[in-house]
Amino acid sequence: MPLYMIIEIEVKVQKLYSEYIKKVSDIVTKNGGRYLARGGKITPVSNNWNPERIIVIEFQNREQIRQCFTSTEYLEIAPLREKSTISKAIIVEGYAD
Repeated sequence: MPLYMIIEIEVKVQKLYSEYIKKVSDIVTKNGGRYLARGGKITPVSNNWNPERIIVIEFQNREQIRQCFTSTEYLEIAPLREKSTISKAIIVEGYAD
């Protein structure tokens, strides 16, 4: 059953975040992740949630997620995101009928 990582981002320092974006895609893809949404137009449907940016990444298992976000490559660029954004992330299991 696939897992989905859903990330909400508020960008504070665009230049640093742009550096992060240039590097993170290859790391995610290399570790089995597949972007389903990446900063496209957001249409709020409730009055209390209007995020600036949403990213949705599909992984096939928790091990892929762990490998991706604990990899040396990712840990090298993580400070760019940490210094340039306010971000929240969750992992949700896919639905199996």
